[in-house]
Amino acid sequence: MRLDKFLKVSRIIKRRTVAKEVADKGRIEINGRVAKSSTDLSVGDKITIHFAAKDSTFEVLNLQDTTKKNDAELMYREL
Repeated sequence: MRLDKFLKVSRIIKRRTVAKEVADKGRIEINGRVAKSSTDLSVGDKITIHFAAKDSTFEVLNLQDTTKKNDAELMYREL
């Protein structure tokens, strides 16, 4: 699954276009390497997002094309 789609479906970032912009500016790393929005994710990957004031790190637990709001939190674990 693409990085931008995962961030949208898991509700870490609300819109796919915003996720794409953030990734294309080099503010997202996967397993310590800068990632583009089209980077493919696998279960177990660690995503670090560099926001303005803080960094957030997540581990991918599950990949789903669609999910309900309650199940979105089961797709990742915050580290």
